[in-house]
Amino acid sequence: MRALHAPRKGGDGVERDPLDPKGLIREAYRIEGIGPGECRSIFLDWALSHSDDTPTGDSIAHLLERHASLHPDHPMTEVLREGLAEVALPRRRGGWRSRTRDS
Repeated sequence: MRALHAPRKGGDGVERDPLDPKGLIREAYRIEGIGPGECRSIFLDWALSHSDDTPTGDSIAHLLERHASLHPDHPMTEVLREGLAEVALPRRRGGWRSRTRDS
C-alpha cells in the first residue's frame, strides 16, 4: 500500500507530490545559497496554493519530517518550523465577535 503523502507519477511521467504539487519546497532545498527571504517567499507561494484536502499544519509537519533531518540548518527548514508554530497559534476572531458590547 502506498503512503498517503508519497510522491506519485502523473500521466506525463513526472513525479507529483501531494504535499508539494508544484515542487516548490523540494526545489528550495536544492537551491544553493538560498536565503531566508527567498524561502519565505517560496513558502508563501506554497501556502497560497495548498490544497484543502489536508490541514496546513499536518502538511507542514510532514514536509519537516521529510526534509529537516537531511537539511537541519537550511533556511527552508527554519521557515517550515516558523510556519508550523504560526499554525498552532490561536487566531483573534474578527467582525462583531471581537468588539466589546455594552450590556
